[in-house]
Amino acid sequence: MVGTGTLAHDMKRWWTMNVRHKEDPYLTIGETNDRSTKGESEYVWALKDIDFKVEQGDVVGIIGKNGAGKSTLLKLLSKVTTPTTGTIRSRGRIASLLEVGTGFHGEMTGRENIYLNGAIMGMTKQEIDRKLDEIVNFSGCERYIDTPVKRYSSGMTVRLGFAVAAHLDPEILVVDEVLAVGDAEFQKKAIGKMQDISHGEGRTVLFVSHNMMSMRKLCRRGVVLKNGMIDYVGNIYDSIDYYINDNEEEKKTYTLVTNEMHDRTRILDVKFVSFELLNSDAVYSSIDNIYISIKIFAEKHVEQCRINIGICDMDDNPIGSYSSSDFFTIEKGEYKILEYSLKNPQLAPGEYSLAFSVGTGNAQDGETNYDVIHKALTFEIDKMAKDKYFAKWDKSWGVLVLNASLEKCISDTE
Repeated sequence: MVGTGTLAHDMKRWWTMNVRHKEDPYLTIGETNDRSTKGESEYVWALKDIDFKVEQGDVVGIIGKNGAGKSTLLKLLSKVTTPTTGTIRSRGRIASLLEVGTGFHGEMTGRENIYLNGAIMGMTKQEIDRKLDEIVNFSGCERYIDTPVKRYSSGMTVRLGFAVAAHLDPEILVVDEVLAVGDAEFQKKAIGKMQDISHGEGRTVLFVSHNMMSMRKLCRRGVVLKNGMIDYVGNIYDSIDYYINDNEEEKKTYTLVTNEMHDRTRILDVKFVSFELLNSDAVYSSIDNIYISIKIFAEKHVEQCRINIGICDMDDNPIGSYSSSDFFTIEKGEYKILEYSLKNPQLAPGEYSLAFSVGTGNAQDGETNYDVIHKALTFEIDKMAKDKYFAKWDKSWGVLVLNASLEKCISDTE
């Protein structure tokens, strides 16, 4: 049984169950784990009615919002936490990487922590001796392997922890969001290692990530969690589509910029006031022009100013960026409305967002960005649109920009 968190409640549970021989009182109290609403009970079900089976060699992605219960589920499966009710059956050795630095001692060196962490996971000293060079080489931390871990960055700590877990030769590998801390090179190496473990050696992998591209590359099946309960189980592509469609926000065709949206680390000599999509309900074909209205305000006189627009896909991966070819001057205290057309962007069907920056100069002369707003507008390229560019488009891959330009279409107006 998991403790309730207070001695009084633990005593009440013991008295009810062991003396009065009644049901655990805290099993009947508990609301749905919905963090967006205020509840009446002190307790919620972190997980409830979880029932699924993972076969040997399966690579399963656990998908869900923050607070949906993904990490709690992996802790239960890794036997870090005991479920209040229900049973978990596993066959084989489980290696888990749940949090940055789990099982590491800051005062010990990287080499000493390999032995410590390996022993915690069930490896013998002889086994660690045999694999030590391979673990160190995979982690990429050889230069600092005899340095105390407290001096490691979070990324280096994850590298070392993953290297130990991956070389445990587990029958079941459980990996939480920690890979997001690593750099792109390590993420690629880690995903490759997990693919080797699952595909080449027939071992089981459970993977939690908010990076849907990594999910698509690695996983075969997906489990979508919502409010601590299973919402969908299916192949990884259908699971990702279900999760994205279920959490799809209303498309933003107009955005009024609030103070919280500005990046306060920047000098906001020129800042955005509003954005608007002019010619659509935010649904286009892949060859439609996208017309955008941008309103800005100047805190001081600025010359050689221009607008930059970036397009990102549904996973926040940058697809393309465009700069206006024309420069303009704006006076102190002046509002300007600028209208541009994104000509023939030729995007694959899917959901996209637009990010905006306003600055001076160019990359060669040292560009200065005054204000940057991410996900200012969102739109969709219609999945039913049929055109010659995307007759063979495959939804298992990402997106493609063949050609586009950002052109000024209407004169500045105050």
